[in-house]
Amino acid sequence: MAGKTILVLGGGVGGLVAANELRRLLPSEHRVVLVEKDARHAFAPSFLWLMTGDRRPEQITCDVRKLLRPDVEVVLSEARAIDVANRTVQADGQGLTYDHLVVALGAALTPEAIPGLAEGAHTFYSIDGAIKLRDALHGFAGGSVAVVVGGLPYKCPGAPHEGAMLIANSLRRRGLTGEVHLFTPEPQPMPVAGPALGEAVKEMLAQQGVVFHPQHKLTKVDAATRELSFDGKESFRYDLLAAIPPHRGPHIAREAGLTNEAGWIPVDRMTLQTKYENVFALGDATAISIPGRWKPDVPLMLPKAGVFAHAQAEAVARRIASEITGVHPQDVFPGIGYCMLEAGDGLAGFAFGNFYADPSPQIQLRSTGRTWHLGKVLFEQWWLAPQGPRRETLRFALEIGSKVLGIPAVT
Repeated sequence: MAGKTILVLGGGVGGLVAANELRRLLPSEHRVVLVEKDARHAFAPSFLWLMTGDRRPEQITCDVRKLLRPDVEVVLSEARAIDVANRTVQADGQGLTYDHLVVALGAALTPEAIPGLAEGAHTFYSIDGAIKLRDALHGFAGGSVAVVVGGLPYKCPGAPHEGAMLIANSLRRRGLTGEVHLFTPEPQPMPVAGPALGEAVKEMLAQQGVVFHPQHKLTKVDAATRELSFDGKESFRYDLLAAIPPHRGPHIAREAGLTNEAGWIPVDRMTLQTKYENVFALGDATAISIPGRWKPDVPLMLPKAGVFAHAQAEAVARRIASEITGVHPQDVFPGIGYCMLEAGDGLAGFAFGNFYADPSPQIQLRSTGRTWHLGKVLFEQWWLAPQGPRRETLRFALEIGSKVLGIPAVT
């Protein structure tokens, strides 16, 4: 059998898992090539702890090669163009050919999409933004803090709520006065998970002193006057602003004809296959409809979250490996997901369930406690551990913990 080449575009959660699983499953005559522009990987779930000063940048970053199996080829370049007809990718001047392509390029932040947002807001959605926000919080003397969701969809649906609670907790520990306000265009927290979970998260917010403002669509930020404008709502004056900027899909996917009108890549929700043969997409770059409706005329979409990218990557890698080795592919992505919601003081909630359940997602929320926070810490340590015995030991601990707690396996 002639050797095949599988290109994986993007070194985030989905790309790393896909490349490692492909390399584990395929014989050595087949090439697994990861294309990633950044030599250092940053663990995004820990940006919130970086914001609060509970982590340093060097604690949540590492060389991307250390997270990959030794025989995964790494091309440290930015993918510039995809030619699906000729099965090639242009990456900073070099042409790469493929037999199978996995697009895991994530979602880009576009604060410039809202007037004044780039100039007036901090963010905890990037490592540089979290560092700057940490410094701003350290020097903050009190007043009104606004945490604002700038647009839909956005990745990590629990993060805005976690960010607001952690900021409120941080200010309270310093004895500062003022309120934290969370604004979102959504009708409730995490609407895809249903009204019961939304009410539970609202209660968590209230317990941490966060004022929740649903159905607030941000239209403008006036950095000079520190004022937020919303569509059809009263404006709001703030002293410190943390925003979740609008997101967009990868532009090279749009140029390659992979995306819908909104710029996201439609895929088969079970197989993650795009409309092109041997081209798969996963993670935040995708658009996946699920049972249920957000509004009467608006279908629910699978949230953009690392847990889904992780599971999708495993399913895609196993399908590609099965096809190459002559086995009928059977692996699918089942739509199971979970989220740990940090609330401050070493406490967290845990939501999990089936997002493909019919007629609508079936999600549960466990009571807030230290167990879930410690689980998130353990997951962080496992994810950032280089390939080797320590990583396998941490994986085993996570698997045992998941079984004891009766929750989905987190590895």
